Amino acid sequence: MEFPAIRGERGYVEEGVFMNDKKEGTWRRFNLMGDPMAIENYKWGLKNGICTYLTIQGIEREESWKAIDPSKPYDTIDVQDINNPNLYEKVIVKTTGASLRHGTWKIYDPYTGQKLRTESWILDVLQDPNAKKEVPADTSSVLLNRGTPKSKSDTATKKIIPKEVLEFQKKNKGKKIVDGKTGG
Repeated sequence: MEFPAIRGERGYVEEGVFMNDKKEGTWRRFNLMGDPMAIENYKWGLKNGICTYLTIQGIEREESWKAIDPSKPYDTIDVQDINNPNLYEKVIVKTTGASLRHGTWKIYDPYTGQKLRTESWILDVLQDPNAKKEVPADTSSVLLNRGTPKSKSDTATKKIIPKEVLEFQKKNKGKKIVDGKTGG
């Protein structure tokens, strides 16, 4: 697909595969001279995985994205503990079919190739590497009803269930069990 220059924006050419009229898999973007500009990964038409952006001089940044399935109202995501990389916590999130910044972002000086900074994102919330692990205020609407674990062993497996899920379960008690998992 070719996009000509318009309103001061440079034109570019993209190549990749559509599935169900949405971008899927690896897509490459080139300027109109044929120089690579970006390598992006998509799932359900949304950015998912590592996306790399380039200039003529070299790499500009590397981003990490998490696509949320737009056909599911809730999704379960494994979140890695930033203090213990071997510990994961399952988090149930309400979805709107979007891409969330999730993982490590690397920003480079395109002229020297030197890494300028690294950012760590969890579910679209920038993590402070010096802070103790706690729920950021920005995610209070996502991570509701945290509850207190009964024992020390319950801490790693405690599920966080949003208020909306609890209301849905209460309303549909006795009907088919819905666990919110997407299977992916």
